[in-house]
Amino acid sequence: MLTARFARQACLANLRVQSMPLAVTTPRLQLRGFHSRSPISFPKPSEITLKHHATRTFATSQRRKAEAEPGESKSSSSPGVWSRLVTFTKYSFLLVGSTLVGVTVLTTGIFLHDAFTYNEMHIDGVPVAPLALQPERGGPKNLPVTRAYLSDLESDQEELSSKPHLVIVGGGWGAVGILDSLDPGDYHVTVVSPETFNTFTPLLPSAAVGTVSVRSLIEPLRKIIARLHGHLINAKAVDLVMSERLLEVESTNAQGHHEHFYIPYDKLVIAVGSVSATKGVQGLQHCFQLKTVGDAQHIRQRILDNFELASLPTTSPEERKRLLSFVVCGGGPTGVETAAEIYDFCQEDIINYYPKVCRNEVSIHVIQGREHILNTYSEAISRYAEQKFERDGVDLITSARVQEVYPDHVVYTTKNKDGTVESHEIPTNFVLWSTGIAMNPFVQRVSDLLPNQVHKKAIEVDAHLRVKGSPLGDVYAVGDASTLETSIVAHLLDLVDEADKNKDGKIDFDEWEIMVKRIKQKIPMAESQLEQVKELFELYDSDADNSLSLNELAVLLQEIGNKITALPATAQVASQQGKYLGKKFNKLAKQRDTLAANGISGPGEDEAVSRAFRYFHLGSLAYIGNAAVFDLGRMSFMGGLAAMYAWRSVYWSEQVSSRTRALLMIDWIVRGVWGRDLSRL
Repeated sequence: MLTARFARQACLANLRVQSMPLAVTTPRLQLRGFHSRSPISFPKPSEITLKHHATRTFATSQRRKAEAEPGESKSSSSPGVWSRLVTFTKYSFLLVGSTLVGVTVLTTGIFLHDAFTYNEMHIDGVPVAPLALQPERGGPKNLPVTRAYLSDLESDQEELSSKPHLVIVGGGWGAVGILDSLDPGDYHVTVVSPETFNTFTPLLPSAAVGTVSVRSLIEPLRKIIARLHGHLINAKAVDLVMSERLLEVESTNAQGHHEHFYIPYDKLVIAVGSVSATKGVQGLQHCFQLKTVGDAQHIRQRILDNFELASLPTTSPEERKRLLSFVVCGGGPTGVETAAEIYDFCQEDIINYYPKVCRNEVSIHVIQGREHILNTYSEAISRYAEQKFERDGVDLITSARVQEVYPDHVVYTTKNKDGTVESHEIPTNFVLWSTGIAMNPFVQRVSDLLPNQVHKKAIEVDAHLRVKGSPLGDVYAVGDASTLETSIVAHLLDLVDEADKNKDGKIDFDEWEIMVKRIKQKIPMAESQLEQVKELFELYDSDADNSLSLNELAVLLQEIGNKITALPATAQVASQQGKYLGKKFNKLAKQRDTLAANGISGPGEDEAVSRAFRYFHLGSLAYIGNAAVFDLGRMSFMGGLAAMYAWRSVYWSEQVSSRTRALLMIDWIVRGVWGRDLSRL
C-alpha cells in the first residue's frame, strides 16, 4: 500500500511538470484503476507527454473545423452563443417595449388633443360694421356694393380692411397657388367661388370608381384662406365693370332665388377654369363629364347601377351587354385614366363579387379623334399605352369622330382609305365626354367686353398675366381661363420704335439684336425660336441690303409667332401661374411706397418688381391601369407597378394639405386590403 502511495505521488509530481491539464485528468484515471481489482500499471512520462500532445492536437482540429463551418450549429453550452442570444433577447425586448411605449404615448396624445377640442366658447358683443349689415347701392345696375364684411371689425381683420382689396374668382389650382404664396397682412383677400372647397382634379378618375373617396380630394377653402384672414363668398361671378372696379356676383338665398351684388376690388384675378367643349355634337345631355366632385359621384352611381341591373335574372343578354358597355369619348389623360380605372374596377372587384358572366361581357371603348391616344405625350408613351390597352382588351377607336349621342347608343364615323365616310354604332348605357375645353360663361363675358380679345377658348393675357385690353395692373387671369399671347406681329411698331436708333424705318443687325432681347422679354415662349439670331436675319433679308424693312420684319415675326405652342391647360400650368402672381403681389405690397416715390404706378408696376412669367415643364404623367407613364420632355418613363407607385407618390406629394395626404394614403391601404366600396349611396 505504501509503495503504491509513493508511486502515485511521484506520478502526480511528474504530471505537474509536464502539463497541468493532463495532470488533472490522468490521476482520475489512476484512481479508478486503484479502486478496481485489476492490476495497477502507470504510464511512463514519455507516454503521458504523447497522450497530452494528441489531446491538444485533436482539440485544435475540432476548433478549426468549427470555425471553417460557420453554418453548423454550435453547442448550446458555448459562452459566445449564449451571450449573443442574451444580447438579441435584450434588444428585442427593448425594441418591442419602445414601440409599445411610443404607440401608447401617441394614442394618449391623440385622445388628449381630442378631449381638449371639446370646449365651450362664449362670444358676446361682437362688433359688426354698419355697411356689412346694410350695404350701400351703386354701380350701373344699382346693386348692393359690399364694401364691408361681417368680420372686418374683428381684431385680426380690422387692420386688413384698409389694405388693397385682392379679389380672386375661383377656387382651383391657380387660386390656391396665389393663396399659398401670399404673405399674411399685405392684402384684404376675398375669394369668390360657387364651391366651398378646392378639388384635386387629377384623381377624379380614381374617385369615379371608388379607388379613393371624394372626401380625400377636397380641402375647404375657408381653411386655406384662414392663414390670410380672408373672406369666402359662396357665389359665382357673372359680370365685370372695369371702369368702376366692380365685380358682379350671383348668389342663391334660402328660398332658392338668385340675388346679385357688387364686390369692389383693387386687383382682380380670374381663375375660374374652363368647361368641356361640345364641338357641335348633338345629344351631349346624355353624357357624363369629369371636372367636379359631383361628376365623379354621378359616374360612380351609374357604373354600380349598370352592374346591379346586369346581375338581375330578368335582364336579357342583349340588355346586359348594353349595360356593361362603357364608352369614353376622348383619348386625352382624363379619358385614358377613366378607362383604365374602369378596367381595374372590373378586374379587382367586379369579378369577385358579381356573377362571372358580368365581367365576361364588359366592354370598354375609347373613341379618339386623332391617330393616337395621349397625343400630347411622346410617341413612345402613346405606343406603350396603346399596347397596354390592346393586351387588356380595351377597344381603341382612333381617327374617328363622334356624330351623335343617344340614350342607348353612340354613333361615330370613320374614314376609309378611299375617302368615304362610314358610320358605326355602339350600344351603351354609359358615355363619358372628355374632348377639349371651352370658355367658362364668366370668361366669355369678360372676353366680349374687350374688343381685342379674339381667342375662342380663353382670355388672352400678356407675359405678366394681365388681361389684354383691361386697365393694366387691375385684372389678371390664370389657369384654363387664360392663354398667353403668342402673336409678335401685334408688337411690331413698338419693337421697331424701341430698336430703330437712327429712325430710318429699317432694322440693321445691331438693332435686330436689340429687338430680339425685347421680344424675349415680352413673349418668353419665343426664346426657342430666336436662338439663331444671325441666321434669321440673313434668311429674311430678301433684298440683301443688310437690313430688314417693315414688310420683311412682319413676315419674320408672323412665322415665329405661328411656331410658338400655347401652354397646355393643365393643373401644373395653373399652379405655377398662381404662385407667380402671389410672389409678384408680395413684392408690390412691400415696394408700394418706393414705387410711388419714383412715380411708378399702374402699368409700370409689374415690370418694375418682377420679370415676365416663364413656365417650367416638370413632366406629364398618366395612369393606364396598374401601370403609369411619365413624359419628362426629353425623357420618357413607362412601367408597371413600380411606375404606378411613383405616380401615386407624385400625386400624394402634391396634395394641398397633410389632412388630404393622410386620407389618400388610408384610401389606398383600404383598397389594397378590403377592395373598393361597392355600396351605392
